[in-house]
Amino acid sequence: MRITSKGQVTIPQHIRDFAGFQPGTEVDFVIGADGVVRVVAAGQGAMVQDQRLQRAIEGLRGSADAGLSTEQILALTRP
Repeated sequence: MRITSKGQVTIPQHIRDFAGFQPGTEVDFVIGADGVVRVVAAGQGAMVQDQRLQRAIEGLRGSADAGLSTEQILALTRP
């Protein structure tokens, strides 16, 4: 693909079909922490970010159990 002098890119038909993009669909660009740029339907960018956050939280769930009491953990978070 090539960017025109106006900054436009034509999304190939098979990608538009797969993504469900119709003529007039507003899109957003979401830049991930990994540097990957995703094109999503407008308004879904926040949803994509929320899903990534939820996956990260799920991955951490239960991992903070280091044999410490609640008071000890809270003490570690205080200056």
